[in-house]
Amino acid sequence: MAPLWTLLAVFVAGTVKGTAGLGFPTLATPLLSLAVDVKTAVVLLILPNIVMDGIQFARRGAPTATIRRLVPLLIGGAIGTVIGTRLLVVLPTRTVLLLLGGFVVAFVALNATRFSPRLPRAWEPWAGPVAGFVAGVVGGITNVPGTPLAMYFYALGMSKMDFLASTAFTFLIYKLVQIGAVAWYGLLTTALAATSVALTGIALAGFVVGLWIQNRLDQRAFNRAVLALLGALGLWLIVRSVLA
Repeated sequence: MAPLWTLLAVFVAGTVKGTAGLGFPTLATPLLSLAVDVKTAVVLLILPNIVMDGIQFARRGAPTATIRRLVPLLIGGAIGTVIGTRLLVVLPTRTVLLLLGGFVVAFVALNATRFSPRLPRAWEPWAGPVAGFVAGVVGGITNVPGTPLAMYFYALGMSKMDFLASTAFTFLIYKLVQIGAVAWYGLLTTALAATSVALTGIALAGFVVGLWIQNRLDQRAFNRAVLALLGALGLWLIVRSVLA
């Protein structure tokens, strides 16, 4: 059942990303880790994420001023991603499961409570590298950098368009660094690369379906269902890490 579950997990996560614009690694990583080793799950999902983020960024674009604004965040994130990937290599699977479950639950809590702190614009030059580094380390270990990045972008009070453009561009750069890091540390084998290419096709199929249903589904009900699923998965991963 593992191959079938893998295909289903990637398709569903791709559909969620197409519908909501984000959430692929947050949903796919815990789902896939129910069928394969969590470190394998992280590696398999990087390429599909890069392709979908690339498409999303190409569709939305980003002003040059926004890209320049993100440079400190990207530099900190690149450094953090390399360090986080190294920690993924050396940490026990049990610890990675616990961290992944914890950050998934944190993501759910962030969205459910609509926690929205505010950060003065004058603090951005030093806060950006720090937020990027934290997001990079978290993303390198768990494949889920979205929680610290979402908190940071919300705190800056970005407009909707700037938020979406910044998210797509930042995720794309982080994932490109991450795929280089996993290859450097020997996690990306030829077999996993071939499987990842195949899963990219499945994820894109789900992504297209998600784009199609984007305007045909009540967004509030959909978001609640996804958050409930993520919360259950996060708690299950924590339980698995404790019982392992």
